[in-house]
Amino acid sequence: MSGPPAPHGLDAEGFIAREGSLARVQDAFRPVVAAAREGLAETFGARLHSGYLYGSVPRGTARVGRSDLDLLVALRGEPAEADRAAMEALATALDRRFPQIDGVGPLLFSEARLLSEGERYDMGWFLACLCTPLLGDDLAGRLPRYRPTPRLARETNGDLAGLLPRWRERIAGAADTEEARRPLVRFMSRHLVRTGFTLVMPRWNGWTSDLAEMAEVFGAYHPRRAAQMRVAARYGREPVGNAAILRGYVDDLGPWLAGEYARVHGTKGASQGQARP
Repeated sequence: MSGPPAPHGLDAEGFIAREGSLARVQDAFRPVVAAAREGLAETFGARLHSGYLYGSVPRGTARVGRSDLDLLVALRGEPAEADRAAMEALATALDRRFPQIDGVGPLLFSEARLLSEGERYDMGWFLACLCTPLLGDDLAGRLPRYRPTPRLARETNGDLAGLLPRWRERIAGAADTEEARRPLVRFMSRHLVRTGFTLVMPRWNGWTSDLAEMAEVFGAYHPRRAAQMRVAARYGREPVGNAAILRGYVDDLGPWLAGEYARVHGTKGASQGQARP
């Protein structure tokens, strides 16, 4: 078995270093980011506490016409259905206006939810370590710093077993076309790669958001599943609408990973509301 890549992604004190910055946004995506900032302010007004980017755009690794724009929005109160509808309308408008992005992934939460004890090691960690402030007051200053611990692994991705039945429902309910299946392949591929990585993250003692590197780190500790995870990493970036891939995720790789996760880190308690992508 070859060893994993050298650990990185931590600061000098061993805490996960925050990813991304507005300075890393490539020129092609700067108009998209500016329009998102303006659109969030207009859509939510005084109810908006803060907005954030995450994913490849603030990391500076986005690909024109291939990458999506990922947004996390914190409201001063609990989001209502009207808020979610408004967020979806803004996401659709941005996607139609800017051909350099392939979709918009919006997450909408209340300020209180993001700062709650129940989200401290899930969405709180996600905001503090993986999100780049776009507008408003950054909530990261009110959250702790995080290390790549078993607790973080359990609370971020220890719910895969509970997700798999819903994944099967989504697959069964999707139209029998490659176009309809492609977003499911991208989403589930990314989720499985990230779950595989966090399974071994405490042993590796580092952090990365690069799907290919996540798969390599995982494969160094689980060589029998390494090829599957490398393929999932590829489909997370270049999805195809193949039904067999989805069946393999929910009938083989997913159940194995959920069982191994529960054995090593335990299972996260039932969560409510939106799930992180």
